[in-house]
Amino acid sequence: MLSTHANLSSNAAFNTLAESLYGKEAIPSQALRCQALLSAAASHGHDQVRFFSTPGRSELAGNHTDHNHGKVLAAAIDLDAVAAAAPRDDSRVFIASEGFPPVELNARELGKIPSEAGTTAALVRGIAARFALQGHAVGGFDAFIHSDVLLGSGLSSSAVIEVLVANIFNHLFNGGRLTATEIAQIAQYAENEYFGKPCGLMDPMTCATGGVVSIDFDDPLHPAVRRLTVDLEAQDTGLVIVDTGGSHADLTSDYAAIPQEMKAVAHAFGLASCRGLAREQFLARLPELRPRLGDRAMLRVLHYLAENERVDAQVAALEAGRFQDFLSLVRESGLSSFRWLQNVLDPAQSRTQGVALALALTEQFLGGTAACRVHGGGFAGTIQAWIPKHQLDSFRAAIEPVFGAGAVKPLRIRSSGAVAFP
Repeated sequence: MLSTHANLSSNAAFNTLAESLYGKEAIPSQALRCQALLSAAASHGHDQVRFFSTPGRSELAGNHTDHNHGKVLAAAIDLDAVAAAAPRDDSRVFIASEGFPPVELNARELGKIPSEAGTTAALVRGIAARFALQGHAVGGFDAFIHSDVLLGSGLSSSAVIEVLVANIFNHLFNGGRLTATEIAQIAQYAENEYFGKPCGLMDPMTCATGGVVSIDFDDPLHPAVRRLTVDLEAQDTGLVIVDTGGSHADLTSDYAAIPQEMKAVAHAFGLASCRGLAREQFLARLPELRPRLGDRAMLRVLHYLAENERVDAQVAALEAGRFQDFLSLVRESGLSSFRWLQNVLDPAQSRTQGVALALALTEQFLGGTAACRVHGGGFAGTIQAWIPKHQLDSFRAAIEPVFGAGAVKPLRIRSSGAVAFP
């Protein structure tokens, strides 16, 4: 445990951790950020705490494939949520997160509360419930959180909080025994069953694991996770997101329709998901299925089948050092998401099409070399672009007058997933 009266700027162990997570130049700002959390904990009567950090994630390949047991390529990023947490003597959980109302609940009252659906309290209760159901210990704690992961941005702000809270339970009451995969599965359960959003496993898995990871969800209970030994930071082209200002908050039904439509097709073949569906088998029955299930479902399955193959090709390209081939596949994925998956335009909005506009402006800026695509769940929020580093300032000058100062956000890949300190 760490004293709440510690001076982090002169704490060698903290500075070493901060450098590994954020880079040497960020140590002073991260020390100030975490010092404020120590002060908050001290003001609530705590003499000692543990720090927890969980990174956001950027999906590099595999748009909307995980919920049908597909393949993805993703990376943890240098934006994260940090918590200073301390156990309590009772079973109460108190979470204070900057910019949000505090969350208070009893960690031993584990039943679903319908009125909590869609709230942080539902996530915390669902996590505690899953820990208890699996025979792990739960208890009360106070946590003071600061997150710089943009809300509704496709960087998995909800998965970050889920994994963060699950890791607090893991380390405060279970000796840190649970693996990254187990933490991710608990987080997914809480979001699916208590929060009420049908998310896949990619987001919490990447946040919990860290680095650049390829994940195969063919067996969702035991996903095959492999960290790639690639250095994307060494490339002359850097990963950037553009925040278009849209929010994912009211789009749950649009997200839910994607796995529902894909699985409706799978069910027509007697399958639980599209993973076991062969392209030739699907095309042979497409004329029969189209009138019953609709054209959009057919297009979304075509996207899924092609996107799964693209993930394998993108992993192979990165591991072979063929970065331009990887970028070419990013372009293919972006076109498939726009035209086939159809998660670029918000179906309820005709005047607000920020994601499509950001893609158009990026393609205009870069010309035929543009590698960009919708980022994450889609419909609103952010795009992902790979921008030559020498053109970053010019790109920012072209984009930010449209979407606002700070809309262009370069990302760094973070090697560590969810961590606890000390």
